[in-house]
Order: sequence, then C-alpha cells, then structure tokens
Amino acid sequence: MHPYSEAKDDLGRRLKKIEGQVKGIQRMIENDKYCVDVLVQVAAVRAAMTRVGTIILENHARGCVKKAMEDDQADEMIKELVDIVGKFMK
Repeated sequence: MHPYSEAKDDLGRRLKKIEGQVKGIQRMIENDKYCVDVLVQVAAVRAAMTRVGTIILENHARGCVKKAMEDDQADEMIKELVDIVGKFMK
C-alpha cells in the first residue's frame, strides 16, 4: 500500500478534471480560440498538476520518508527526496 492510497479518490477526481481541461484546450486550439484564453487554461492545468504532485509528495514524506527514518535509512531517503523535489520544481 502506497502512502497516497488514502488520497487516491481525491487524486483520481483531480486527474479526471485535469484530463477534461486538457481536452478543452485541444478543442480551443482546434477552434482557433484567442491565444490568451488558451494560455489561461494551460496555466490552470499546470497549477492543478502541481497540486496533484504536492499531495503525492506530502504523502511520500509522511509515509515513505518517515518509515525510512525509523528504519535507519535516512541518508538514502534524504538523497531520494532531494532528487525528486529538484525534478518536481523544474
């Protein structure tokens, strides 16, 4: 069981909404909508994806990282956490 398992329903809802937003952007482009309107929707999708990532990252810290520290594997987990946060921030 992954630490984000409790948030699975919420994450699923968020991702379905994001999927709908992306399809909406595709339609906007197909229909030659105004660039600024498309960019606003792109920004909304990016913000929504960041929120999904943040939820998973928080659950990772509260679950996997906490367990690794209790199991005396802190150094390995800290390196992994720093690496993933670096990728997440790009």
